[in-house]
Amino acid sequence: MSERVPLREVLARVSRSFYLSLWLLPEQTRFAVALAYLLARAADTIADTRLVARERRLDLLLRFRAACAEGAEPRAVDALLTELAELDLSDDAIQEEQELLRELRPCLEALGELPELEATLIRRVLETLTEGMVADLEAFPGEDSTELASLRTRSELLRYTYQVAGCVGEFWSLIHAARLPALGRRVQSRLPEFCQSGVRLGRALQLTNVLRDLRRDLQHGRCYLPSQGLEELGLRPQDLLDPKSWTPLRPLYEDLLAQAVRDARAGLEHVLAVPASFRFLRLAELLPLLLALRTLGLAAAENPLAEGSRRKVPRREVYQLLAQGLWKAGDDAALRRWCRAEARRAGLGAYWVLGD
Repeated sequence: MSERVPLREVLARVSRSFYLSLWLLPEQTRFAVALAYLLARAADTIADTRLVARERRLDLLLRFRAACAEGAEPRAVDALLTELAELDLSDDAIQEEQELLRELRPCLEALGELPELEATLIRRVLETLTEGMVADLEAFPGEDSTELASLRTRSELLRYTYQVAGCVGEFWSLIHAARLPALGRRVQSRLPEFCQSGVRLGRALQLTNVLRDLRRDLQHGRCYLPSQGLEELGLRPQDLLDPKSWTPLRPLYEDLLAQAVRDARAGLEHVLAVPASFRFLRLAELLPLLLALRTLGLAAAENPLAEGSRRKVPRREVYQLLAQGLWKAGDDAALRRWCRAEARRAGLGAYWVLGD
């Protein structure tokens, strides 16, 4: 089955840190998690390409969800795959993402051949992810800053982060607890808490994206910062297009920054719930957590509304973190010290020690 889906080649090109995390996973879960990622990435490509009208993207997403569901109608799947293969996204997507849309059939066939547990969990997480993508397209009808729209409340923002990232932490928790007996026994009596800390790790990663990409999202007509919170500071979403709004915006931005760091700290507890013998599985979760802390530090260091404010952790630092993690991942105390030191290094130490 795996030979018909070029996982390694595609993943190496359409992801960066996730590709590294994926190949740290145990054999029992690696293929299912990789397949889930590819299907989710295909849905994300459909949702994000601005070369296709929003109404058509909504239609394609709903049909893609139906194609992933159990008992999908073969003719409807064939029609969708043909339409996706014919999309010309050359100016708006990297080549590998377009190739993924053209080669979805083996992925869908592989999904249908998985054991019931894996297939059910993948379908469930894809349904939640696509719900979030549909809601995102409906909440933000514009494509640039002239049609800027905003989420209304903090609750809407947190729901969005669950739909597009937190649910992945839940999926990750359930599939590993089910397929790794030592982990399953360890978390059996507290599986809901284990899943919730996985949700919070996913939320930390998505809040990091929201805070890092603030200026770019505004230029694309999307303000994920809740307008209710902006109003309390005397701001409107349109005001954030002016870098001078950073001073009044700062309390809300730092409040969400603190939430992201607290969620990352909860994510560390998820890592530590994994038995130390699963060193590589721990590292697969730890790497994105550490990258989030460094990214949040970069986002907070400068005015996020200013030109060029979007920052990424250099690739060399990604590999440095991976190398350090290889020998620290089995030591709980060392991991706690390391994450606390990384938070301090990023200027986020005060948020790391705050209680919920």
